[in-house]
Amino acid sequence: MRTEARGTSLINSPLTNSTVVGTGSEFVRNGPAKRPSLRYALFAILSASALAWDLWSKWYVFRWLNVPGDFAVWKGSILGVPIDFQLATTFNLGALWGLGQGQTWLFASLSLIAILVIAYFLWTGQAVESWWLTIVSGLLLAGTMGNLYDRLGLHGWKDAKGQIYGVRDFLDFVFFNGGFHWATFNFADSYLVTGAIMLVLHSFWQPQPNPTPSTGVVNGPLP
Repeated sequence: MRTEARGTSLINSPLTNSTVVGTGSEFVRNGPAKRPSLRYALFAILSASALAWDLWSKWYVFRWLNVPGDFAVWKGSILGVPIDFQLATTFNLGALWGLGQGQTWLFASLSLIAILVIAYFLWTGQAVESWWLTIVSGLLLAGTMGNLYDRLGLHGWKDAKGQIYGVRDFLDFVFFNGGFHWATFNFADSYLVTGAIMLVLHSFWQPQPNPTPSTGVVNGPLP
């Protein structure tokens, strides 16, 4: 379907996400935009390096301290809040903050679904629509894969019952001189929380669509 106004004609095609602009019978296609190769590169580098750091840090700390093990790193205060930071190795058989203990395979299945969803949004280009979303996607993928690796028991740790299908946690914070103990976590958890917060912030920053002019614009497939 085509509508021509005086001077410049504009046709929007939702099927191709493109715009055709021209005067009279001469049209120039503006779109669809080429896939943002730089953002795909950033996504690949960020997700791969973040995943590598998560897996290496777990391997190193657990080999060094064994399980259970602890090592005091820093004690001080920030903005008047007393903080104790230590490395304390433990296995989490649930999700973030220890929720759903014993439901390892449920969370492993959810992780696989999350990876497939991220892969779909990468394929459609929605995961790299902006630099912000590119970072979000990279963090979420790295965090999901890092903990999935542990939930599948690929770390190789065993106990008296056999293979341990749990996430390796070791980052431990205590606030207010022991008054509040934050849940022990790992870098994959921090990726997931940071990515989720960034995604929520992005939902508030979504620009409102511009109203469609009443003349010279047709929303529909190209003829």
